[in-house]
Amino acid sequence: MKILATVKRVPDPNATIKVKPDGSGIVTDNLKYVVNPFDEIAIEEALRLKAADAGSEVVLVSIGAKASAEQLRTGLAMGADRAVLVVAEEEIDSLGVARILHKLTKDEGADIVLMGKQAIDDDANQTGQMLAALLGWPQATFASKVESLESEEEKKGVPGIAVGGGSAKVVREVDGGLETIEVPLPAVVTVDLRLNVPRYASLPGIMKARKKELKEIPVAELGLDVTPKLKIRKLTPPPKREAGRKVGSVQELVQVLHNEAKVI
Repeated sequence: MKILATVKRVPDPNATIKVKPDGSGIVTDNLKYVVNPFDEIAIEEALRLKAADAGSEVVLVSIGAKASAEQLRTGLAMGADRAVLVVAEEEIDSLGVARILHKLTKDEGADIVLMGKQAIDDDANQTGQMLAALLGWPQATFASKVESLESEEEKKGVPGIAVGGGSAKVVREVDGGLETIEVPLPAVVTVDLRLNVPRYASLPGIMKARKKELKEIPVAELGLDVTPKLKIRKLTPPPKREAGRKVGSVQELVQVLHNEAKVI
């Protein structure tokens, strides 16, 4: 089985993000970048599926500037077999990314594509669904649970997505709780936060990652139309929160909520 897992380079969620004065983007000077946390979970799940199915291959794919190679090396150090970086210095929207992934998925002959449900920089949550539509494959979004395991210790190294017999069984989050679905392979699966806990890259893994294949492909060589259909016109930082205040009694609280906040 060939497993394709996506990797996006995003700002560290623990970093302080500042918007440029003209609102054209964020300040990137000295900003640390990491693997998108949802994609990190997708990589971990891909590695668990590989461990459960001998002979499987995990291929990582990233789209972006050459600096994204750093995040791909992180995934290789975790245990992935090889990586592909589509080099694109310009911004590409979700549909453009889906078109690139569509071509790479076909070229690689992947059996399953694992993706984070969204990237934490734009929170679009649409590339996986677009990719499934372009491929004409079934999709299972928000995979979020390991079934039939009693303890956290038992969950370690066990895939939460059950694959076998030409299909994948996925427990996913929906508004009313959890839903278990089964989709035929090949398929696109997007993962949620509770599916697993990604492993740390070991020192031997980091050393091995240096020798693993990381192929770079200029986006122009793919012959695809990736002209953005969506343009971000302006970014605005959230307003500063006003300081709270204490009230002396329940009666005063009710008056404030009624007269000032106007919520009751």
